[in-house]
Amino acid sequence: MVILRIVVTGGVGAGKTSLIRTISEIEVVDTDKKATDEVGQLKEKTTVALDFGRLTIASNQSLHLYGTPGQLRFDFMWDILIAKAHAYILLVDAHRPDHIRFGRRILNFVNQQVQLPHIIGLTHTDCPDAWDAEDVALALGFADERARPPIVSVNATNKPSVAQALIALVQEISHFYPDSNS
Repeated sequence: MVILRIVVTGGVGAGKTSLIRTISEIEVVDTDKKATDEVGQLKEKTTVALDFGRLTIASNQSLHLYGTPGQLRFDFMWDILIAKAHAYILLVDAHRPDHIRFGRRILNFVNQQVQLPHIIGLTHTDCPDAWDAEDVALALGFADERARPPIVSVNATNKPSVAQALIALVQEISHFYPDSNS
């Protein structure tokens, strides 16, 4: 069995836990706790260590999905989770500009640790004042279109939308590792 370890990362409220819960074929293991700081204004609970889900994509291949905490005070988990990952998806809340800046911080952090295939998943694109993909790409530091990862809109609570984002990520993995069986 080939297991691809996928990290789902992004800021608070970007949809990491929702994405994993939407697509996982097992009950998601989570470390959600009551939000006791400013995060409580956005949502009742927050991830403090990780979320874990699994999705079988072929008879001999599955994705193990690891969701990171979205708060900077738990960033030590980013290091732990990204260390053995095959790829990651950065979820960016398209209607919160401060979250887009936080997404750039995550990208910089990951790129200093490892070089992995990844995609950008734009969430909340249906909200008023949501930024379009081109503006988000520029804000994340991707001025050169040829050097940017795929950017896809994803509704973290819609299974077909999540599946399409994961298909895009698996395609990136196959381009990144062209001689592998992944």
